[in-house]
Amino acid sequence: MFNDRSTPLSLLSSRRSGKPRDLVAPGPDVAALEQMCAIAARTPDHGKLAPWRFVIVAPEARAALAKVITDAFRAERPEARRIEIEALEQFAHQAPALVVVLSSPRPESHIPVWEQELSAGAACMNLLHAAHAMGFAGGWLTGWAAFSDRVRDAFGAAPERIAGFVFIGTPGKPLEERPRPDTGAVTSHWHG
Repeated sequence: MFNDRSTPLSLLSSRRSGKPRDLVAPGPDVAALEQMCAIAARTPDHGKLAPWRFVIVAPEARAALAKVITDAFRAERPEARRIEIEALEQFAHQAPALVVVLSSPRPESHIPVWEQELSAGAACMNLLHAAHAMGFAGGWLTGWAAFSDRVRDAFGAAPERIAGFVFIGTPGKPLEERPRPDTGAVTSHWHG
């Protein structure tokens, strides 16, 4: 299913995202999800602010999440087509497990909000690494729902923002390797 994960470098180099719609059972149980979140929290965090939060969405709460998302979409776009609503309902029901990661900046801190937001992104990445290390695959999505204040309000309040919906499960089909940038094209050396 996955490439060799016997060493830290092979683990890191073999991680790839799974399409949430293709992630199937078994998924991680609550204890495994909590362990993944604990690992994700070991992210760089200037000022020890923990400027992120993890919300584990229980399987039995997926229908309620779909309602929150579709109600918010209809409120913003009353002319919404049925196909758009159905896609949002499906979005909420993808993969066996879902963690909503919130960027929770502390604006009163002397640490720039930008650094705090970067830390939230790193926490999302660590969550994906933890899922992979535990034998699962994950997909980090944003989309319309991540930018809706109404959807965000179901999980928190401003200045928080949804950093991503991290769906976790077992790949239902082999994960595809996506094209990666040429390292030489994105890496340079500065000599002053």
